[in-house]
Amino acid sequence: MTYKLLLLDDEQAILNALTRVIKRIDSDRFGGPCQIKTFTSATEALACVRQEPVDLIITDFRMPAMTGLEFLREAIRHQPDVARIIISGQADLPTVVAAINDTQVFRFVNKPWDDGELQLAVVQALHVYALSRENQRLADLVRVQQGTISRQEAALRQLESECPGITRVERDENGAIYLDLDD
Repeated sequence: MTYKLLLLDDEQAILNALTRVIKRIDSDRFGGPCQIKTFTSATEALACVRQEPVDLIITDFRMPAMTGLEFLREAIRHQPDVARIIISGQADLPTVVAAINDTQVFRFVNKPWDDGELQLAVVQALHVYALSRENQRLADLVRVQQGTISRQEAALRQLESECPGITRVERDENGAIYLDLDD
């Protein structure tokens, strides 16, 4: 399996360092390679989240224009099951609690980070993400077997998990399908 990671920080040097640390993780620990996309703009990162599935988001907490929590709240609207890690050099207890309670981040990592700790957090977040997806798939299979949900409903859930947003159709006031060219 290839995991897709999205890294967001307003400093390119931090993104470069994060990428180097993650690329040094042995791919056997993931069960396959990782694709990494980096962004210095939360707006551009959100456009990516709207258009393609992502398995893990690592975002800085303090950024201009949009905080990491604000970014994650919006990203979760499009991909509710994505794994999330926040990094910050200016963390206080209320900030950490808000991140955990509001966006259910998997881990809050302080800057400067320990490379081994960050690598472990990434590996663990992706393992938990994969287990969650597999548990949902198996639970849907059991529901189909018990007749609780239809095969079509299970297939739609699987499709939605692979391509978030694909099963939702927005309509205008006349019932016509609404297409957002920015998405």
